[in-house]
Amino acid sequence: MQTLIEKSQKKIVRTKMDFVRNYIYEFDWNTQLVGIRGARGIGKTTLLLQYIKMYLLDEIDAVLYVSLDDIWFSDNRLVTLVDQFVKHGGKYLFLDEVHKYPDWSVEIKNIYDDYPELKVVFTGSSLLEILNSRADLSRRAIMYEMQGLSFREYLNLELGFNFKIYTLEEILNNHFVISQDIINKIRPLQYFEKYLTKGYYPIFRESIKLYYTKIDEIINTILEVELPLLRNISPAYIQKLKQLLYVISESSPFIPNISGLSTRIGINRETLLTYLFNIHEAQLIFEAYQDVKGVTRLQKPDKIFMENSNLMYALRGDSVEIGNVRETFFANQLKHKHILELAGKSDFHIDGKYTFEIGGKNKDTGQISGIQNSYLALDNIECGHKNRIPLWLFGFLY
Repeated sequence: MQTLIEKSQKKIVRTKMDFVRNYIYEFDWNTQLVGIRGARGIGKTTLLLQYIKMYLLDEIDAVLYVSLDDIWFSDNRLVTLVDQFVKHGGKYLFLDEVHKYPDWSVEIKNIYDDYPELKVVFTGSSLLEILNSRADLSRRAIMYEMQGLSFREYLNLELGFNFKIYTLEEILNNHFVISQDIINKIRPLQYFEKYLTKGYYPIFRESIKLYYTKIDEIINTILEVELPLLRNISPAYIQKLKQLLYVISESSPFIPNISGLSTRIGINRETLLTYLFNIHEAQLIFEAYQDVKGVTRLQKPDKIFMENSNLMYALRGDSVEIGNVRETFFANQLKHKHILELAGKSDFHIDGKYTFEIGGKNKDTGQISGIQNSYLALDNIECGHKNRIPLWLFGFLY
């Protein structure tokens, strides 16, 4: 255990605090069992270590951070570690990458029941299931979702600003004043394209030249390791999953012809729909519907987007179409806190109340004419007017 304690304290000491994501203030860390899900590369580990450094340094001897893919666990059990940790005064346990540990949910359930004085926070893949896990953690764990950087967070991280979050209603009702306030500090369009291409995953700070290489590694790990591990997908089908992802990226947002796609990929309809849902869960794509009520995992999506615009550029290079990038950005930023549905004559319905059409600066209101609570989200404008709102400003929602 001493080896793990030393590793934990070294990682905490090395953790930078110059940029902290707002999740650290939004999550309720005081409950006995907290779970955080999210795709690889979005900063779950950093969030844990920053929380420790921000709030628990005065009790550092009672804190332990461990990653469950550590080689130590190849010959040791988690419950054994916890027993020793608690007996030596442990109060706060942070478990990273729990999906890498066999029967993780059973052991965490036992830890919860047997050590009520211990606060546990765990992270895992976005594919992680709580409701259907072997141990019933749904009544015990409070679960949170993380996604990649918003445009606001990217600016704060890259430039050292502290731009605030705005609600959707604030943006719709007061976008001109908000835009002016931001423009007085920076020129947002100067950085918007950089964010769309290489700004969603915090790993851009490590090496911008290797950014797409690292995204490829994230994609491969999800397809080759996490999906077989957590969805029991045979390794023999991994190449078909890669082919499927590449086909979708060709024209994202992709309007799926399930029969044609099934023939092209070489798998039957039901399997294809299951694979699509699995890739959606893994936060590589986003399945969109005109009506999200009662949607099942075997229902054909009306459109398929790449989960974020950086994935589009990583997979397709400069061949991506800017109109598709704009829609992907809008969907990605809105779906995090809002109900996003496809609209009939326009692009999106949000929360069953607002209608949006996405486009360039010269887009007219023809497609939303006569529609109540309708707006244009327009690229390449700094400030808007009435129902014409800068597209980049929707990157300040989280």
